[in-house]
Amino acid sequence: MNEFATIKRPKAALAMHPHLPDRLFSRQVRHDLDAMLQLHPIPITQEIATDADLEELELLIGGWGCPLLDERTLSRMPQLRAVIYTAGSVKGFATDELFRRGIAVTSGVDFNALPVAEYTLAAILMSGKRVFELAGVYRTTKQFRPFEEEPDYWGNYGLKVGIVGASRIGRRVIELLAPFDVDPVFYDPFVTHEIVGARPVTLDKLLRTSDVVSLHAPAIPETFHMIDSAALSLMRSGTTLINTARGSLVDSDALLAELDSGRLNAVLDVTDPDPLPRHSPLFEAPNLLLTPHISGSQGNELRRLGDAAFREVSRFVAERPLLGTVKPEILSYSA
Repeated sequence: MNEFATIKRPKAALAMHPHLPDRLFSRQVRHDLDAMLQLHPIPITQEIATDADLEELELLIGGWGCPLLDERTLSRMPQLRAVIYTAGSVKGFATDELFRRGIAVTSGVDFNALPVAEYTLAAILMSGKRVFELAGVYRTTKQFRPFEEEPDYWGNYGLKVGIVGASRIGRRVIELLAPFDVDPVFYDPFVTHEIVGARPVTLDKLLRTSDVVSLHAPAIPETFHMIDSAALSLMRSGTTLINTARGSLVDSDALLAELDSGRLNAVLDVTDPDPLPRHSPLFEAPNLLLTPHISGSQGNELRRLGDAAFREVSRFVAERPLLGTVKPEILSYSA
């Protein structure tokens, strides 16, 4: 007997790019979703939301490509009770109207935070060993350990790591750093107390004293170009800047000048704009590891997001409290 046969099957729809369901959900999970829900036959996107019959939908399972859920769209979904979002930030689709109607919104942000934190951890440890810097010079000069003068720090014992933003990802990075002999500090204007594994400092002190600075702040007006020429000038020669958050946090021109001079190093997974135009000088910048916004969930990591969303759907169908609920007030200061 089907284990879901006695459960009322709410009407639901996937709200995401059409190619995503096969990447998010295993065959078994998709089978179970079909058993638990009366699923709309095709994913709902911004382009077809105006044509689809949405009146009886009680649940949306969202992902990248989810349509904007404004008053116009929501008026066509009078039965909607919840949006379970498989990815991280809900800013792309969530509106005040969505929360005003009392519709529950959940996010997979905690699960998407893990691969970003893993990427950051790897970048921090590789930066401490001067891997990116040495690899480029070694390839070019073919000179073994090609330092003209050995740097003051070269390794991860006692490495001073500055985390800008005690966000979910920032805190996850601090957790992942725990087994290593490094010295983490953090700056966050919303968090002034010590958190497990790191102590709070001012932004100026963090920039002046860190060997590696990793950005995990949201893109809001207050953080636009927070790492500008003045901030970069505070960093000691040889410091590595890592950005896996949002490109707008960094003044690219100011950073480019520091990279060209050889004073600083950087690892950028996000840029402004993102993606970069083909003629961007960052592609030719020295002392820079540039990756195409890959630190978030990719490939088989998407299944983690799909599995987490499935667990939330199971709770929704069983009328149990949802776990990843998003509060509307965090939208003003979240990524």
